[in-house]
Amino acid sequence: MNEDGNKGRVDLTGEGVHWDLGSSQSYGEYLQLARVLSAQQPVSGEHDEMMFIVVHQVSELWIRLFLHELDFVQRCVVRDDLDPSFKALQRISKVQAQLFGAWEIMATMTPSDYTLFRNQLGRSSGFQSMQYRLMEFGLGNKNADMIRVHQRNPEDYARLKRALHAPSLYDEVLRLLSRRGYGVPQELLDRDFSQPYVSSKAVTGAWLGVYHNADKDWDLYELAEGLVDLDHRFQLWRFQHMKTVERIIGHKPGTGGTSGVSYLAKALELRFFPELWQARTSL
Repeated sequence: MNEDGNKGRVDLTGEGVHWDLGSSQSYGEYLQLARVLSAQQPVSGEHDEMMFIVVHQVSELWIRLFLHELDFVQRCVVRDDLDPSFKALQRISKVQAQLFGAWEIMATMTPSDYTLFRNQLGRSSGFQSMQYRLMEFGLGNKNADMIRVHQRNPEDYARLKRALHAPSLYDEVLRLLSRRGYGVPQELLDRDFSQPYVSSKAVTGAWLGVYHNADKDWDLYELAEGLVDLDHRFQLWRFQHMKTVERIIGHKPGTGGTSGVSYLAKALELRFFPELWQARTSL
């Protein structure tokens, strides 16, 4: 026992620890940690490059979970079983919080630190993230031009093309509103899902109906608030991304060929569920 009265180590007596795993898989084997932890391959030898790689890889893993939960929410909406979707939407908000944290870690890198290895990236850029594009498409921000950069990977390109032409979460939500008797124009229900969504006054009116009838359609009301929360957090993430980039490289062009901060600023006003924001003015 130490002088302060604390034991120097945890007493494992009677804990029944499985020291011999026998034929069972281990923690590392289950999580395939050998593969995961060997995926960080810095090319410059500069100290901060490891952080840069890890932050981006971890973000991609969080986005993978985001997509997993988003798909679940959409399937709940399709079958008009909203209660399970609320937990998934809450989990998405926690995933978004982790993505915010990634930018905070990235912001510890100074412009001088990044300059030491930036040229090693070549033309690679987060703009080319296949999962990020799936996330945008799944939430309704469709743009066919965005998949061109993925043509070198036929599997990714095919997956993105399917997502481009598939209904987004919001498309399915509008179908649900229509099934519940709210006035959604038929042309929105039958539209070309590969095209950008254009907001509708009729849909704003439908959402106003949901808010005014929350007692009757509480699940739709709760869904609406969950979508607003998701959209709000996504906008904050975009803003944090832009400010982190500005802090590190100023207004230099991005490695993927965009204008950098100026390009990122264009996305700040994008909203996935515009009528939910418009309805607030009339409530």
